Amino acid sequence: MSLSGLNRIEKKAAFSLASVFGVRMLGLFMILPVFAIYGEQLAGYSPLWLGLAIGAYGLTQALLQIPMGILSDKYGRKPVILAGLVVFLIGSVVAAMSTTIYGVVLGRAIQGMGAIASAILALAADLTREEQRPKVMATIGMFIGLSFTFAMILGPIVADFFGLSGLFWFTGFLTILAMLMIQFMVPYSINKAPRGDSVALPEQIVKLIRHPQLSRLNWGVFILHMALTACFVTLPKQFVASGLALENHWQIYLPTLLGSFFLMVPFMIFAMKKEQEKPMFSAAVALLSLALFLLWLLPTGFWSLVLSVVMFFTAFNYLEATLPSILSRIAPAGVKGSAMGIYSSSQFLGAFVGGIVGGLVASSYGEQTIFLVMAIASLIWLVLSFGMKKLKKSKNFSLVTNISCEDKADEIAELLINMPGVIEATLVQDDVGNSSEKSVAVAYLKVDDKIVDLLAIKALLHQGA
Repeated sequence: MSLSGLNRIEKKAAFSLASVFGVRMLGLFMILPVFAIYGEQLAGYSPLWLGLAIGAYGLTQALLQIPMGILSDKYGRKPVILAGLVVFLIGSVVAAMSTTIYGVVLGRAIQGMGAIASAILALAADLTREEQRPKVMATIGMFIGLSFTFAMILGPIVADFFGLSGLFWFTGFLTILAMLMIQFMVPYSINKAPRGDSVALPEQIVKLIRHPQLSRLNWGVFILHMALTACFVTLPKQFVASGLALENHWQIYLPTLLGSFFLMVPFMIFAMKKEQEKPMFSAAVALLSLALFLLWLLPTGFWSLVLSVVMFFTAFNYLEATLPSILSRIAPAGVKGSAMGIYSSSQFLGAFVGGIVGGLVASSYGEQTIFLVMAIASLIWLVLSFGMKKLKKSKNFSLVTNISCEDKADEIAELLINMPGVIEATLVQDDVGNSSEKSVAVAYLKVDDKIVDLLAIKALLHQGA
């Protein structure tokens, strides 16, 4: 993926936040290919409790994304992310030390309480300019996809050497690694929105949920992850039936995910350069629907499966990267964390519902019918996408200044947001307190260029140097 156009701070933010997201998801995904087998060794095992152990994480994630998003608006992104990782670490330890299925369910539920996805996406939006945001979100999406692929390879290996508890201990180790990256790799930022709009209130949450454009995105990510989870109830069995042994499935997932990623990049570039984001978005939803219909219609031959899966993941990766970028541009200033909380809750709830719906459909109508039900859901999303409005572009500027301390940066950010024409101001500090390198701050501004006074803004930033 080309990162041309990203400045130094944006590149650092993209790869550090993507690494944190990827490392955390790697620890979660690793139990998927082995838990159905190793879970039978736990006291109290039953298929119901097995489903609860997997689903408990998604449910608690969905319930807590909004509160964590609100907290990140009020107390800052980094503190909330670090606190969430601590909770996730506690859940990993509880699951690792458990000898019963009930303990694992409890540990997985605690893991889900460390709901930091919304805060990470909001921080990524804070640290990037609007026109560069899709690249950063695509990087995060790529790392999530790669973490899934590597998890399919590492999960059985770790479990074979260290057992089920070893998987959770390894997840705990990865969590500590993510905490170190957040503390020492991710740039520090101060975000300021208009006064009275920086702290989300309950009535704002209701307003954001009812927002006609945001709600389309929330329903979209719900359907997207519902389809993903439901398909994986049966897709591995489809590959086995086509003659591919389970231990060799990584040979399909790795090239498929990488190939689909490189296929979707040209479409993203075209959409951004030609300002065709809305029609390309609808085209991706249509491609997702087509892939699901093909999975339902075509015989379960190896190459027909590969073709359908490549189409599915090309659409999935495009939508996964585009959805949060569009949401961060539509969300009202100062409540990005809250908007991302609703979005992430929809995402995890979709994954939870997908597992339930997939199991119910498979038991009642056969596994092949899962693809038809998900294709119909995707068509409903396609209809919803036609009602999306064309994204309006505001003017964006990034202005560099030297900052002596964090207090001064906070003061300048407060003055910036109160200037006429400034819609949103984010002051990002990098390498603050590092004696070996000069302290730098970048002011990212979203402005109404018809009334903003750029000379006054530059004078203020020069005064704060």
